[in-house]
Amino acid sequence: MRVRAKMTLDEAAAALYKTRSALHRIEKGETLVDVHLVKSMMDLYDHYDPDLVDQTQRARERGWWTSFGIENQGYIDVETEASDVREVAALIIPGLLQTPACMRALFESHRLQRTKRWLENDIKVRQIRQERIIDSENPLRLHAVVGEGALRTVVGSAEIMHDQLGKLVRAARLPNVTLQVVPHEIGVPDGLSTSFILLDFSEPEETGVLFIEYVTGALHVEDEHELREARLTFDHLAAKALSPDASVTLIERVLAG
Repeated sequence: MRVRAKMTLDEAAAALYKTRSALHRIEKGETLVDVHLVKSMMDLYDHYDPDLVDQTQRARERGWWTSFGIENQGYIDVETEASDVREVAALIIPGLLQTPACMRALFESHRLQRTKRWLENDIKVRQIRQERIIDSENPLRLHAVVGEGALRTVVGSAEIMHDQLGKLVRAARLPNVTLQVVPHEIGVPDGLSTSFILLDFSEPEETGVLFIEYVTGALHVEDEHELREARLTFDHLAAKALSPDASVTLIERVLAG
């Protein structure tokens, strides 16, 4: 409808008060859309299709994670569609690389105590997310830059951390995983004072997303200028960090204790 109306994605997004990326995901069928927005789109494109309204009302298939009692995640739906994840983790091992025991220790340390079912569901969802790392058909590409402090901070117990570091070494050998460590001796380079995630998508038209979690919520940033700055910061950190091979050597040295 948009193409027939001779409108670009940018023009339509502006008229509908949507970001370019958000409208693109709607058009690709990757984001659930409500009837009101569909009607606004049809008004804008001067084309009414009652079948599309019916389809929109029926489109209530929920994300896979909702079967585990997780409703408004805000991040998992975006990661599910992403082709590349770049993560800076200053003090905690990235979730996509954590062992179940490490996940459990982190969840149990949370101020808000989870019920047993809630805890097990959170762990299961994180494990399902990790399956994309080893997916033979469409593996998620992960580039993680981790502060050395994340390797040395004891989460749960020394035994849990020993197994966790072993998992990092194995993950670093995967062709779609790049793991780099920022060693203590170089200090705190720009970008390592916080943690953030950059997500990119296989579709060239789709804008990336910068995800920043904080104590009471999270930010999803799609502004092109901020994305560019975040990517430059990530590249700066990656250049300061040890090479992947040297990073594995450091992890093995910490493992040897």
